[in-house]
Amino acid sequence: MADPVIASLDANGVATVTLNRPEVGNAYNGAMIQGLLAALDTLSARKEVRAVLLKGNGRHFQAGADLNWIRSVSAGTPEENDRASRATAEAVDRLNRLPIPTVALVQGGCFGGGTGIISACDVVIAADNAMFSISEVRWGLTAAIIIPQLSDAISARQLRRYALTGERFDATEAQRIGLAHMVVPLAELTGAGNDMIGRFLENGPVAIAESKAFLLESAWGGFDRAAFDRLVASHAAKRMSPEGAEGLASFVEKRPAHWKPHG
Repeated sequence: MADPVIASLDANGVATVTLNRPEVGNAYNGAMIQGLLAALDTLSARKEVRAVLLKGNGRHFQAGADLNWIRSVSAGTPEENDRASRATAEAVDRLNRLPIPTVALVQGGCFGGGTGIISACDVVIAADNAMFSISEVRWGLTAAIIIPQLSDAISARQLRRYALTGERFDATEAQRIGLAHMVVPLAELTGAGNDMIGRFLENGPVAIAESKAFLLESAWGGFDRAAFDRLVASHAAKRMSPEGAEGLASFVEKRPAHWKPHG
């Protein structure tokens, strides 16, 4: 099977990290999370890395969690659920704190956890065909482990709409609320990403790292480990709750969840 995350490094110190489950819209599962963690650990340890370009292979950037995987995790022990939530939270948190500038290129769908991933990046460039949603509540789950990063990206005010409705919105709205910095035609997405990376390479790498660290001191995403643990515990518990079980069952059984209005 193909690697769920592919990482490469060019001669200029630009790393490209590609989410690589195109057959399921790059929906994340345990293997993808571990692949992303491994890539981030490697990049953090290599002094020659100057910038990171994050993208998704295929039609979609990242279609949220693989709900079949989520359902199998929810049937496990509390300890297994905690490990799954903790690994996912660690991946987003490490990306957020990476002392290297990061650019996310978004095409097609970017749902659920995908919005948390891009919120953890320094710059987000969306193709004009991109669609977004913070969709966890639709399945009786919460976005607990990505709410700090989303709050930094779009503000608590916008999050009170989009994390509570789960509605989809397009690239223009994503730019308006701050989730995307730029919107470009799909054919120009790669070029726009390369241009942005070039801007980062003109600046001092230590100055960039220090600036990011200072920014996080006053950001929601700069939380301490105690807050991290609370977010993980809440995220894992909700997955195992009756409401979470009903939401995931409705997805698998292709039926409305019981809380949806009828008629």
